[in-house]
Amino acid sequence: MQKRILGKSGLEVSALGLGCMGLSYGYGPAADKTHALKLIRTAFERGVTFFDTAEAYAQGANEELLGEALQPFRDQVVIATKFGFQDGDASKGQDSRPERIREVADAALKRLRTDRIDLFYQHRVDANVPMEDVAGTVKELIQQGKVKHFGMSEAGAQSIRRAHAVQPVAVLQSEYSLWWREPEKEILPLLEELGIGFVPFSPLGKGFLTGAINESTSFDKSDFRNVVPRFSEENRKANQGLVDVLKQIATGLNATPAQIALAWLLAQKPWIVPIPGTTKLHRLEENIGAAAVELSADNLRDIDSALSTIAVQGDRYPAHLQARVAK
Repeated sequence: MQKRILGKSGLEVSALGLGCMGLSYGYGPAADKTHALKLIRTAFERGVTFFDTAEAYAQGANEELLGEALQPFRDQVVIATKFGFQDGDASKGQDSRPERIREVADAALKRLRTDRIDLFYQHRVDANVPMEDVAGTVKELIQQGKVKHFGMSEAGAQSIRRAHAVQPVAVLQSEYSLWWREPEKEILPLLEELGIGFVPFSPLGKGFLTGAINESTSFDKSDFRNVVPRFSEENRKANQGLVDVLKQIATGLNATPAQIALAWLLAQKPWIVPIPGTTKLHRLEENIGAAAVELSADNLRDIDSALSTIAVQGDRYPAHLQARVAK
């Protein structure tokens, strides 16, 4: 697989990474451990060198899984993890106090079976902790050799600028896809200005852009999509037109809707690296195949033109979670 460099950081990774959250958390029951280890290692064998986890994904269990899976080839991969929630529990709210950041770093190093964290993200901006204190703490961890690069997730422009002035932000991770294009307004121009790489999470719209979900799909009771307004039965039906357009374009290019959605992201900027996640080996192979899909300028114009007539229905988060997205 081709490699990309995330902004001015010099951090080189595969053009597509692997988001590992769903193997342990968020989309129903955790995957069988043997299967999950095989999936992560298969991703590496197929050229993926960028793996994303967080303390908050099953309170460290996802980090432990990733640490075991990648230990045989640790020096050939880039591992990203995150701090920023109370007790590593996303339901408890933010905690980016300096002492907590240091605790999370030390615990993550053990769980990941490594001596350094390649990319350490603040999972969400903490309104109670000055951004300068957060960036300064990560700067100390970088000076100590425990962390290589500082990242932020779902942060707004003001927070990014404040952090970047203290410790250069290597990467921003936020949601971005054909059905959530908000970053194009303010965030992408800012990242280009500052030389910050961009890692879109949910690049397949939490699975919707694959075409495998429709209005009659039922989710496991522990799947967080049950509370996402965009995934109500009514909104799934209303949003089906977006997938229909993707299917038409994909057919003409001998690709799948998921591959078109990922290839579209890769075509936006050379410093964008999506991190699709999956629990299925055949979906992993499909996603990796997107890196070889070349979209021409005409293809991109056709996609934009077709989608400009479709208004996506439903908020991407329920109201109580939307408040966590920082300014």
